[in-house]
Amino acid sequence: MHSPIRRALAGLWTYRLDTGGALAALLIVSAAGLAVPYLTGWAIDEGLVAADRGIVLTAAVALVGIALVRGLAQFAQGYLAERASQGVAFDLREALFAKLQRLDSAYYDDAQTGQLVTRVTSDVEQVRSFIGGGVVQLVAAIVLFGGTAALLLSINVTLALVAIAVVPPIAILIARFVRVIQPLFGRVQATVGRLNTVLQENVAGVRVVRAFAREPSERDRYDDVNGTLRAVTVETVRARSNTFPVVNLTSDLGALAIVWVGGTLVYGGTLTLGELVAFNSYLSLLLQPIRTVGMLSASLARAAVSAERVYAVLDAAVEVQDAPDAVPLPPLRCRVAFHDVSFHYPGDDDDVLCGVSLDARPGETVAILGETGSGKSTLVELIPRFYDVTGGRIEIDGHDIRDVTLDSLRRQVGFVLQDVVLFSGTVRDNIAYGRPDATAAEVVTAAVTAQADAFIRTLDGGYDASVGERGAGLSGGQRQRIAIARALLVAPRLLILDDSTSALDTRTESALLDALGRLIDDRRTTVFVVAQRLSTLRRADRILVLDGGRIAARGTHDELLDGSPLYADLLGSQIEATP
Repeated sequence: MHSPIRRALAGLWTYRLDTGGALAALLIVSAAGLAVPYLTGWAIDEGLVAADRGIVLTAAVALVGIALVRGLAQFAQGYLAERASQGVAFDLREALFAKLQRLDSAYYDDAQTGQLVTRVTSDVEQVRSFIGGGVVQLVAAIVLFGGTAALLLSINVTLALVAIAVVPPIAILIARFVRVIQPLFGRVQATVGRLNTVLQENVAGVRVVRAFAREPSERDRYDDVNGTLRAVTVETVRARSNTFPVVNLTSDLGALAIVWVGGTLVYGGTLTLGELVAFNSYLSLLLQPIRTVGMLSASLARAAVSAERVYAVLDAAVEVQDAPDAVPLPPLRCRVAFHDVSFHYPGDDDDVLCGVSLDARPGETVAILGETGSGKSTLVELIPRFYDVTGGRIEIDGHDIRDVTLDSLRRQVGFVLQDVVLFSGTVRDNIAYGRPDATAAEVVTAAVTAQADAFIRTLDGGYDASVGERGAGLSGGQRQRIAIARALLVAPRLLILDDSTSALDTRTESALLDALGRLIDDRRTTVFVVAQRLSTLRRADRILVLDGGRIAARGTHDELLDGSPLYADLLGSQIEATP
């Protein structure tokens, strides 16, 4: 059995009481099934043929009792197996979600959201379905086949060998089916992931689709992937249809041979009529597990593919994590130093940053300016270790950030991303995301500083207003101000603003910068700000001009205006001039 499936099955050990109970119930069901043909043959030979009503009545009562016991055992088997499989699925979903929280930013640079959603939902369900139903049926088939073969041999060796002769060709057919179907199921699950990706992108970007009147082309894109899914699914159906009719034909030919040979033995007096009837019943029980294994092979192949996709996520390497000897970062005085820092993204040999060195003092505001692709966002994302440097080192208060715990580092950093993300819930929930225990007054204070309080109070419900998924009901500037309030509420000694005022009008931005300036002075907060506006640059204590991943110039606004042609060019081409 496939290694990923074995790993999934190992999860049943956590639920061994339920699993053990299901297997015990399974043995009872199998034993009851094996007893029925024996009782039927006994009733025919000793009751009907001998005209003994007592034996017929005894056999009938025994069959009713067996039916009751079998029904109760089947219920227990199904219920306990389902409980165990749901437990394994719960653990897999929990493990996947926890791993997704820890995976590097570089992993998400390449991963598709739809594929990840499919692995947490559809793939886990495929594994659960096999564990809950398939495994029990597989064990039942093995027990039933072994028990039936033993009983057949005890009744008549010749007939037993005739019956068992159909097993090898059926096994060959099923093995061939598994080899064909497994890669097809891999394509099915991958295509489902692509379909989810297209759907997720269209739902999230519906306004963009409509703005460019791209509905027809997006429908075509969805239809193309949907058509691929239909085609590959039909291929799996064709593979099944090409196999199982032949399997059934082979088993039917075996039954015909049993009737022919068994009838000859009855006429010859070496086999009783009851034994022939019992043998035919046992033959059905012998072929039933073979058919079951055939049907389960498709389920096994699909579950194996899904398990492989699930464990591919769980086994993904996490590069950015705590060192074995990492220590908590003490409360920040907040001196940030880059020492000859270089960085390139995984799988790319070209450096995005090269030889960057800087020293930001406590309470200093450092603005970062550069053309698109110069490495501005990458530089600030290295500070909270969204990525690890590939050369040099970054120190905060003399501590190499790779030597301190991630949690102690990130809890002391306020970060406002360039792409603002809000969560479904209320405005208050989003502002208090980093400090869920914050008081209402603290939430309001952060919103006032971020120039968000005024518009929040105009919303229906104020701070209890729902922002909708990803803040869809708010403007870009409103989302930015809520994100800034969220960062300020954690009272950071290090604040990073990645082009986080680009959607604000000039007056709001000026008021926000004034309020931030007062807060920065009070807290001695060190600020890194990716700047695009002159008003921001003028307020900075120091400006870094990036060009091709290197610091091309540094200084104050006035110094750079006089001494850096690149800075002057960027002012003319990128920055909105203010009076």
